[in-house]
Amino acid sequence: MDVNICVANISHVKYAERICELMYISAQERGTGIAKRSPEYVSEKMIAGKAVIALAGEEFAGFSYIETWSHSRFVANSGLIIAHEFRKSGLARRVKAKVFELSRKLYPEAKIFSITTGLAVMKLNTELGFKPVTFSELTDDEEFWKGCQGCINFDVLQRNNRRMCLCTGLLYDPAEHVKDKKAAAIKAFPFIASKISSIITLKK
Repeated sequence: MDVNICVANISHVKYAERICELMYISAQERGTGIAKRSPEYVSEKMIAGKAVIALAGEEFAGFSYIETWSHSRFVANSGLIIAHEFRKSGLARRVKAKVFELSRKLYPEAKIFSITTGLAVMKLNTELGFKPVTFSELTDDEEFWKGCQGCINFDVLQRNNRRMCLCTGLLYDPAEHVKDKKAAAIKAFPFIASKISSIITLKK
């Protein structure tokens, strides 16, 4: 069956409990940890248009949502979950790309970050342009770190004074990607870049 991925809305609130159940089961299967989220919290994200959901007809297939921190200077793509019967089908990559696209649309200037213990999620983030970073480069918003209290590894985070944990921090900085594109353009078309630079100099 074809799977459709869209921005979630109030009509999808009925899936919130199932999503939270799958998040918990997934954490248990990995034997690691995940910050717990309530159906009410997930529902709020759907109603606010800050989540994406994948459906095969009326059957739930996948989900992820957006959180904002430090006055929207940082955005986190969180809660990526794929129903068991839809795993290993490439759906996780599609859901991840969709929530990343939504993040860039809603918060084009924000740095997008992720902390995860999952190798698959790390690979997906890397494909989108995320780079591994230390926790010091992520948001210092206390509310974000409080969210880790529901994780079974929270004591590890505390013992290390929030400098490291079992999770890996990954960051997408839009400003860095603009620089990379400019550098690539200059390298590919040095003559044109030189002309543009000369024009700017003359105008000054």
